[in-house]
Amino acid sequence: MPQDRSVKTPRAGSRRKSATAGDVPGTPFWKELALADMSQAQWESLCDGCARCCLNKLEDWDTGQIHWTEVACHLLDDSTCHCADYPNRSVRVPDCVPLTPKNVTELTWLPPTCGYKLVADGRDLYWWHPLVSGDPDTVHYAGISVRGRTISENDVTVEAYEDHLVDWPGEDPADLIELAERGKATALKKTGG
Repeated sequence: MPQDRSVKTPRAGSRRKSATAGDVPGTPFWKELALADMSQAQWESLCDGCARCCLNKLEDWDTGQIHWTEVACHLLDDSTCHCADYPNRSVRVPDCVPLTPKNVTELTWLPPTCGYKLVADGRDLYWWHPLVSGDPDTVHYAGISVRGRTISENDVTVEAYEDHLVDWPGEDPADLIELAERGKATALKKTGG
């Protein structure tokens, strides 16, 4: 039987414990604090470093559906998944959207694995998240990051973005694991296991 891979916590706008969280020893801050109550350091640490949000996306104007591309922002370092000028990104890239506690609940293009989105939706962070694993490289080892999978927008015309559509940034590997586990359970039932 598939295991629930998320832990329900209150929604982003709900009141949780105060910003001095720590009433329950060992409870991670993202399970105790509302997004708006987090310090800047806590907020920034919710990013798992996957850089999926740095990929260019196309939106169908009729349906609103988001189509992911492998074309990355010209400031993204594909080998590290870090922005080359993070403090000035919004100035250098005018359509870069800084995430806030309010807009993470409204943006339709955040990947399903995004730590901000998971916490805003009352879910827990995945095992590969550096706050859970203690290692900033697990997001790469798990195949969640864009490392080695992108091309720079400097090398592609906007008109050619449709030639670079990909599905993987919008996929949640946990869903695939659940499907695989369901398949195992079905196979076991069929074989009498």
